[in-house]
Amino acid sequence: TGSPVLMWPGGIRRDHSCSSHRDLERMNMGKSGLRVSCLGLGTWVTFGSQISDEMAENLMAIAYENGVNLFDTAEVYKVYISLVTHCVLFRRSSFVITTKIYWGGQAETERGLSRKHIIEGLRGSLSRLQLDYVDIVFANRNDVNSPMEEIVRAMTFVINQGMAMYWGTSRWSAMEIMEAYSVARQFNLIPPVCEQAEYHYFQRDKVEVQLPELYHKIGQTPSYSDGVPECSRAAMKGYQWLKERVNSEDGRRQLVKIKELHLVADRLGCTAAQLAIAWCLRSEGVSSVLLGVSTTEQLLENLGALRVLSFLFFSSSSYINISIDALLGNKPHSKKELRS
Repeated sequence: TGSPVLMWPGGIRRDHSCSSHRDLERMNMGKSGLRVSCLGLGTWVTFGSQISDEMAENLMAIAYENGVNLFDTAEVYKVYISLVTHCVLFRRSSFVITTKIYWGGQAETERGLSRKHIIEGLRGSLSRLQLDYVDIVFANRNDVNSPMEEIVRAMTFVINQGMAMYWGTSRWSAMEIMEAYSVARQFNLIPPVCEQAEYHYFQRDKVEVQLPELYHKIGQTPSYSDGVPECSRAAMKGYQWLKERVNSEDGRRQLVKIKELHLVADRLGCTAAQLAIAWCLRSEGVSSVLLGVSTTEQLLENLGALRVLSFLFFSSSSYINISIDALLGNKPHSKKELRS
C-alpha cells in the first residue's frame, strides 16, 4: 500500500514515506512555491555565543547533508552562513536562508520597521552574511510606530530590488497579518507569505486556532515555529528573563508536565526532544520547525524526530495525541467548536 499523503492548506503536501534523514519532507513555505525542509536550523542563541565557529560550520554541514535546507538567522545574530557556501555541495540555490528585521543597533533609527531600518537593516545583514540576497526576510514583531502601508511598501521594495525573495511576519497577531495582507491587496503590493510563531506544548492557541481561521479568511498563512523548549536555554548567560519565566509559578507547573512527558517519551522509545519536535510537526499549520542545537549529537537526535512523527502522528485522532492533550489539559478550541 502507498504511504499516506496529507493535503494541507494552500496546497501543502506532507509525505510520510521518508525513510532516512536525507529524505526530509519538503513543504511549501506558507502560500509561496518555496519548498523547505520540515526541520530547519535556527541560530537564535547558539551560533556565535555558545559554540565555536568550527562547531557552527560542522552543524550546518551535517544538517545540510541530512536534508535540512532551511537556515534561520536575524540581523542581530552573529552567524557564519558564509562558511556554508564554501563547503562542498553547498550551492546557494540549493538552500534557504532567512533573516529577521527589527532589533538592530542602539539608535532609535536602528530598530523597528521604518522604511529606513528595513532597507538598511537588510543591507547590513547581507553584508555580515556575505550574501547577495536572502530567501525570506521577516518583520520580527510589529512596530506600532510605523504605518502598515510603510512596512508593506518597504518589504515590496527590498523584494523588487533583489535583496529578498519573499517576506513574512514573526510574532505578529492574526489581526496584524490580516491588515498587512489587506494593505498589500489595496495598493498592489507584495503580501507576507508566512508567519514565524512560537509553538510548543504550552503555547498552542495561535498556531492551532488563530492562524487556521486566518487561512480560511484570506488563504494565508501556514507557519513555521521555534519548537525548542525555553527551559533548555534558561540557564544561559544573558537569558535571565527565561530563567525567571521558568521559575515562575506557571513555569514550575509546566516543568511537572514536562517530567510526565519524559515518561511518555520513554514508553515510546524516543527522547523527550524528539517527541516535542514531532508533536509540533503534527500540526497542519506548521511548515517547518526550527531546531536550536549546540552539538552534533543534539542535531542528529533532533533529526530523529521524523521517525517518531511517521509512527505516531498519522492523524489528529491518534491515541498519543489524545493522551498528550489530556496530560497538558490546554487544547485550544476554535469558535466553531465552542459554538457546537
